[in-house]
Amino acid sequence: MKKMLALALALMMLLGAAAVAHADEGVTITYMASQDWVQDAEMELAEKFTEQTGIKVDFQIIPSDQYTNLLNSKLNSGECPDLFGSQAGKTDIVTLLNVEKNAVDLSGEAWAATVDPLAAAETSVNGKLYGQPAQDVSAVWAIAYNKKVFEKLNLKVPTNYEEFKAVCEAIKADGMIPIYEAVADGWHHQLWFCELGVAIEHDEPGTADKLNSNAMKFADSATAKKLIEQIKEMVDLGYWGDNYMANEYADAARAIAEGECAMTVANQGFPTDLNAAYPEFPAEDIGFFVMPLCDNQVLNMNPVGPTRFIYSGSKNIDAAKQYLAFLAEPENIQYQIEKVGKFNTLPFTTAKDAYSDDISAFYAAYPEHGTVYQTAVNYVNPQWMEIGKFLVEVLQGDSTAEGMLKYIDLNRESQAKAAQDPAWN
Repeated sequence: MKKMLALALALMMLLGAAAVAHADEGVTITYMASQDWVQDAEMELAEKFTEQTGIKVDFQIIPSDQYTNLLNSKLNSGECPDLFGSQAGKTDIVTLLNVEKNAVDLSGEAWAATVDPLAAAETSVNGKLYGQPAQDVSAVWAIAYNKKVFEKLNLKVPTNYEEFKAVCEAIKADGMIPIYEAVADGWHHQLWFCELGVAIEHDEPGTADKLNSNAMKFADSATAKKLIEQIKEMVDLGYWGDNYMANEYADAARAIAEGECAMTVANQGFPTDLNAAYPEFPAEDIGFFVMPLCDNQVLNMNPVGPTRFIYSGSKNIDAAKQYLAFLAEPENIQYQIEKVGKFNTLPFTTAKDAYSDDISAFYAAYPEHGTVYQTAVNYVNPQWMEIGKFLVEVLQGDSTAEGMLKYIDLNRESQAKAAQDPAWN
């Protein structure tokens, strides 16, 4: 009788444990994100998460040029998915997302203490962490170049704008398009301007602080104007080819691998991604140098990237928290680093980086670092897509560098006043 009772109790305990382990079975959490913010590796991990918990993850991937407006609409209507992606930035997450109202405080989660301090600062408000970094923020946007083409034409890495033009002319004379630039996506071509805020800061020290305190405008910066003029000059000289307006960034690897173009703006995962798609093209045949417009030699750093947030109005907050905790487990962080070519690391103290010797040497070649202006200057990142449209108008001759900078200033003023920024009131 005692044995039967013991067996019955043991069975009840097992059934109880199973009920606890799958208490959320049947729950589906929705996760809305922009293109390229959710990697295949994360989707694979989501399947594993479902196997372990019974919680399904429904990914809703939105085209980049539609995402910001759709997210704002969802937040304003109170119909946001359980999880949503957004760029971080300690100012933007307040003015654009109102995270103290719209997102869940994640400070108490076990993984929160493992977020890299610089990344954590950009996802926190009043000491509370509201987001989980989703991508590698150590990589920088720089010019990826085909080393074999440079060797063939006896070219050296340029250290100023005139040398860069000479490199482009030599490549063009050899029958290749010097630079693969993708305007069709709407988000890539403005990297030449926003990332090179480091050049503005180098040439005109203190500009970021003056812009943030409303003591000056972008239109007052001679370096900002020069940047835009040099971008247009590249196009006018044919360095982006004839089809840059129709090019998509997803086609960059093909353009380089097939010898159509010699360079493109990419991050340090590009060589691995290229090799994965074109195994005959060795990853080590791609090198990097900083964009040398305005003679820039400062490494453009950005501690901000796509970030996961839990919507405060979600009915599945606990399930969403479980998903974020799962993704932050050290073995799952490492899985993404190993599987995603453009991830050399992730901004967690538990991550082990996977830098190649070439990438380490690239970083070491630029000892001076600066923070890109979409992070260093308030009210720039929220108008990222608009900046891309302004730049297209300049490239097509429908506007000027001065006109573009005035538009950016007007947008910043409008956003600052909406946020009741005291510097504008």
